[in-house]
Amino acid sequence: MKGKMKVQNFYEPMVMKLEEHDIPQIADNEVLVKVKAVGICGSDISYYYGHSPLDTPDGKGPMYLGHEASGVVAEVGSIPKKLGLFNEGDRVALNPVQQCNACPACMRGEFNTCSHVETIGVSVNGCFAEYVKVKYTHVYKIPDEVSFEDAALAEPLACATHAVQRLDVQLGQTVVVYGTGGIGLMQVQLAKAAGAGKVIVVARKDYGLGKALECGATHVINNTDTDSKYYAADVAARVAEINNGEKAPRAIVATSNMDALQDALKVTGACSTIVYFGLPGPDDLLQVPVLEAIQSERTLKFAWLAPLVWDNVFAVIASGQVNLSPIITNRFSLEDAEKGIVFMKEAKEPKVKGVILFD
Repeated sequence: MKGKMKVQNFYEPMVMKLEEHDIPQIADNEVLVKVKAVGICGSDISYYYGHSPLDTPDGKGPMYLGHEASGVVAEVGSIPKKLGLFNEGDRVALNPVQQCNACPACMRGEFNTCSHVETIGVSVNGCFAEYVKVKYTHVYKIPDEVSFEDAALAEPLACATHAVQRLDVQLGQTVVVYGTGGIGLMQVQLAKAAGAGKVIVVARKDYGLGKALECGATHVINNTDTDSKYYAADVAARVAEINNGEKAPRAIVATSNMDALQDALKVTGACSTIVYFGLPGPDDLLQVPVLEAIQSERTLKFAWLAPLVWDNVFAVIASGQVNLSPIITNRFSLEDAEKGIVFMKEAKEPKVKGVILFD
């Protein structure tokens, strides 16, 4: 497909320019997608502000950011066309983490640990552009019931789903969720859908806790603001009070805050499982009382990316088990993408998730 397109081209920290570039030309194993919606991820914000390097050879731009996206198939490469997998006009979402499918990790289905991965918007041009090219193995049709806006959040929802699957929630169990960002609010709903009886959310701000209640949390705890009606000085004691005098059997940490990562060990008890999802700094260390952990048979797990969950993702959106409308709080145009990134980082007003819409 020939022609020009608008892009937001990221060059270096705090420098992003709206430009006109050629529409990318696809290879035989690729699909060209006209982007309809793309989420602003925390990693996009980190790249823009220079807190994290890109996964390019030198860690720098120029490159189009954006990896949480949905759109419409505009052109189909010869391989997926021969297989009859896609047609122009198909509504799709993208899995940006394009593993090699040939290394030992991929052979085991551990796609999230592939060492030859190519990631849209991180190592190759992404979705802050009117068109993006994607390997056909990473383009998924979306149900009619799923909007482009919701489908743009399929990738973070896939990551949240993988983490909750690793939590191994049993029917009726109490789950403690730390964090009320987009992922945390998704995990509240996924824990309920998995059979949790009570979902207790712990966070520092009442706005996020209100969102958690809107997303189905049964109880919320503010662990910071003493003026909050949800405040508890001793989070572990409050969790036990809610859970009939017992510590929680399950906890999931959807924040990078080290106090939260550490606190999860205090609110959970014998034979409990904790899943750590939020990304702390490279030098942060978790302190585990090993003897107590052994004698109480604790299970500590860690979740990274989203292997083998994408069919579940679209199903939980279409069924209504996960409602993304409380999570999407801000919308921007492609022209205002840079302003949107700055807003999501710096604006004082309450917010959760920003999405760039193309129509």
